[in-house]
Amino acid sequence: MEVAEAVPDPEFAEVFPFEEFNDMQREVVDALLETDENVVASAPTASGKTALAELAICRTLEAGGTALFIAPMRALTNEKESEWERFEELGYSVYVVTGERDLNPRRAERADILVMTPEKTDSATRKHDSRRYAFIREVDCCVIDEVHLLDSEKRGSVLEVTVSRLRRLTDPRVVALSATMPNVGDVADWLDAPPETTFEFGDDYRPVDLNSGVKTYTHGDNSFADKYRRLYRALDLAEPHIRDDGQALVFVSSRQDTVQAAKKARDEIGERDIPMGARGDYDFHNEAKELQNDTLRKSVLDGVAFHHAGLSKGDKDRVEEWFKQGKVQLLFSTSTLAWGVNLPARCVVLRDTKLHDPLEGEVDMSPLDILQMLGRAGRPEYDDVGYGWVVCDHSEADKYRRLLREGKEIESRLAEDLDAHLNAEIAMGTIRDLGDVIDWLETTFYYVRAKSNPDAYGLDDLQADLRSRVRDALERLDGRGFVDIGDDLGVSATPLGRLASKFYLRLDTAGEFRDLSERDDVGTDDILQTVADAAEFDSVSARQSEREAVDSVLVGQSAGDLEPGARKVLAILRSTMTGTTPGELRSDAWVITQNALRLLAALRAFLERFDRPRAANLARRVEARIEHGVSSDAVGLTALDGVGSGRASKLAKEGIAAPADVREAGEDGLVDAGLSAGVAEAVLESAGNLPQVAVEWGSFPDSVPRGENDMREVTVRNAGDGTQVGIRVTVNGVEMTETTTYLGSEETIPVGVFGGTDDEMEYVVEVSFPELPLLPVTDSRTVRVE
Repeated sequence: MEVAEAVPDPEFAEVFPFEEFNDMQREVVDALLETDENVVASAPTASGKTALAELAICRTLEAGGTALFIAPMRALTNEKESEWERFEELGYSVYVVTGERDLNPRRAERADILVMTPEKTDSATRKHDSRRYAFIREVDCCVIDEVHLLDSEKRGSVLEVTVSRLRRLTDPRVVALSATMPNVGDVADWLDAPPETTFEFGDDYRPVDLNSGVKTYTHGDNSFADKYRRLYRALDLAEPHIRDDGQALVFVSSRQDTVQAAKKARDEIGERDIPMGARGDYDFHNEAKELQNDTLRKSVLDGVAFHHAGLSKGDKDRVEEWFKQGKVQLLFSTSTLAWGVNLPARCVVLRDTKLHDPLEGEVDMSPLDILQMLGRAGRPEYDDVGYGWVVCDHSEADKYRRLLREGKEIESRLAEDLDAHLNAEIAMGTIRDLGDVIDWLETTFYYVRAKSNPDAYGLDDLQADLRSRVRDALERLDGRGFVDIGDDLGVSATPLGRLASKFYLRLDTAGEFRDLSERDDVGTDDILQTVADAAEFDSVSARQSEREAVDSVLVGQSAGDLEPGARKVLAILRSTMTGTTPGELRSDAWVITQNALRLLAALRAFLERFDRPRAANLARRVEARIEHGVSSDAVGLTALDGVGSGRASKLAKEGIAAPADVREAGEDGLVDAGLSAGVAEAVLESAGNLPQVAVEWGSFPDSVPRGENDMREVTVRNAGDGTQVGIRVTVNGVEMTETTTYLGSEETIPVGVFGGTDDEMEYVVEVSFPELPLLPVTDSRTVRVE
């Protein structure tokens, strides 16, 4: 079947990089193009499932609709953005929405194809009634790539509840694509795909045969030595393919292991005299000089490379491209590459079957990840057969042989995080009582799978046991303050529950943020330690090589009783605030700081909601310092348009450390400080628009008789734009009043003057800005007691 004859419009033939559909694709074409039914297709890796997604998108575009592609990882969203420039060339817009990119709501609203991760889709559907995320309600077709991600321990429940919510919101057509799985019928049942549009293709549809198996090694007493025993076994398996001009991809358990394995492999390749590498390639040699990672720069010239999330984007892109070109013949990677970019190899070896979890110690790798990794073996355009091997101890060989022979049924992970997802639905108002919870559950894969295999889910009586579990979950949420259960058994979200859902927080983190918001005095240390200890950072581990750097940053600093992973997060946040992050911590610094900025924004909202404007302002300043790497006295400059870390530091060195200093310096003074005339004009204009607050004491007395009281007024004036402020009045350090208000041009505050037992009474008015990184404005007046 030729592509041009099958697509809805001949112009769409340009989207596909081939002229004819293969056998698997031909069987699904009619279901995609001739029906409106939901479609589920399970097929081996490398069999061409991407073309099915593109066919579904073409049909949606031809009808004038909007398509959403849910990709399992951010790396794959970037790949699709590049690949689908073919749609852009036809006049259709592709827009990627992920947590690491600033959302442009107008572009998202106008997009013909949206590309999102499950987590970002979850966040968007939670906020679907806001103008910013209204675009999610316009989706006509949802393509789920790698739907077997449902079985992922940490991310499966997110995909499950997100798809269920999206179907309730917009009822889009759903096209779900998966690697081979035994219970594809359960997924079809969940998505209401009828038998005639549900497809299950076996290994005979794989364009390149996959020869997979298990190879054992002799386990010793030293785990470090065992890694090298497995590495030598992996090289034994890869060597014949490399000698035959093939490539090998070896998966290991950690970032550090990718580097160490690559180093050791280079030495072993030299000992074995395996002909590989491109040291004689002058152009490649020059390209390699552009790599930021020193170890990688040396390694690639010998045909060996490593790939992990800690590398810079430029280094990762180059490694991927060189592997595709065959310049890198042996690549070591963490399991994330199995779900990301498409880098198949003739030989794939899984050296490690266990991972180190910072909370649980050594744990088995997910069977889903193992099958994904082995599925990378075989390059349709180069090889007739692929080879995939699991290297393990003799005692576990039968377990992995059974996995390769029988596959892995896809299970729901919803029960493991039911409380958080239930809280989100209650916060959105879709659940108001126990009956609504049951109705919601019946839309999930959890319900379908529990019906199909009740014993595995511990359900003897499906309906009764589910009601019991739901009631327990509601009582837990009620007990922790996330929901209120009324006398009529109606359920509603509390402010805590709504904030947890809005900011996509783990429930434990939301509880810690609430506790901090209820404390009398909150300092910078409290904010940083609370964020560093957030449940979102549970998976962060401090490698032995990093702990010395962590200690050097935290020496003399308060770190409480934080665990090593949280200490590492705290060290990164503290050093980022001053632009002095040690080299040993930089590989994880970007990801950690981006997540910390999100958590700080959430914490600020908690502090505002619980009427703590001073603390909210402090959190906003901490957030700005981490984002821009500026000193505490110059952080207010980051509120100016066009002023980032570089310009803020430059101005601060010239004595211009606050927006008020900018206004006083004027355009000439800013130019003298090193800004160009155009930038100086824009910065000065921005400074003029910020709040300009002054305190007027009016008829405030100089003295008061002992024992007498008097009520006076203080006026807070603003010559700039209006903004939300907190106004706090203290007497001799004791708070008299604190209020949050919108400050337009002025606000009058009643202040009681009284003759106490002290000889002097110092009255301090402090104006803080919970939404701006400006230093508080303070003014004081001393009254004698006579």
